[in-house]
Amino acid sequence: MTFYKYQGTGNDFILVDNRGGAYSELTEEQIKHLCDRRFGIGADGFMLLNEQEGYDFEMVYFNADGREGSMCGNGGRCIVQFAHDQGIRKTTYHFIATDGPHDATIEDGEIALKMKDVDSIREYKTDSILNTGSPHYVQLDPDVMQLDVFKEGKKIRYSKDFAEDGINVNFVQVKEPDTLIVRTYERGVENETYSCGTGVTAAALVFHHNDNGFNAVNIETLGGKLTVRYRREPDGTFNNIWLKGPAIKVFEGSISTEAL
Repeated sequence: MTFYKYQGTGNDFILVDNRGGAYSELTEEQIKHLCDRRFGIGADGFMLLNEQEGYDFEMVYFNADGREGSMCGNGGRCIVQFAHDQGIRKTTYHFIATDGPHDATIEDGEIALKMKDVDSIREYKTDSILNTGSPHYVQLDPDVMQLDVFKEGKKIRYSKDFAEDGINVNFVQVKEPDTLIVRTYERGVENETYSCGTGVTAAALVFHHNDNGFNAVNIETLGGKLTVRYRREPDGTFNNIWLKGPAIKVFEGSISTEAL
């Protein structure tokens, strides 16, 4: 199997061109092995680029635990760059993922991905919960770089309200009115990742700095910088949400599936 490794602000993925359908039968255990950083290739997630009628391609995403996952924002940006590198050349990409259709463009060498609209943000104690393609918990922290994200994130993710389905946990520091620092504990990886696209999107929506109208928020993560643009309507809904940042090919190689 020929594979390609990409990363988006340190969130890293194994990508496979599956337009011929050769790798559709990979098992949960095989994908988990591929993502293992000691015994496999190593990644936060695994993606198949599939053919899909009516779209430029289909994105099928698996978490590092081998299970098919919900939407991954950085993964979505990386698979657009991968599609471009594989010869799918478009001005605007239109693809389908588990949470529905997405558009994407390549701007100044970076990938801008349109995220799903968000209908509401739910208050939970003093924190916030919302779905940006994946479920996210957002908590404000005054000094996020000093926080034990693994310990605190795991505590929330496995608390009684979230243990069964899991939730991604984001800790957010407001650095400037339009700049946030975000660290994320991701379910499926069950650890902190260097960046989480749906997570930084969730953080940007929770800490919007204009009550209504257009917003643009700069995000700093362990793996680099992202921007989130969106429109907030008077009824509190969000639309025209775009996540933008780098998506970079790291290397390519081959691995025997018989050894998995």
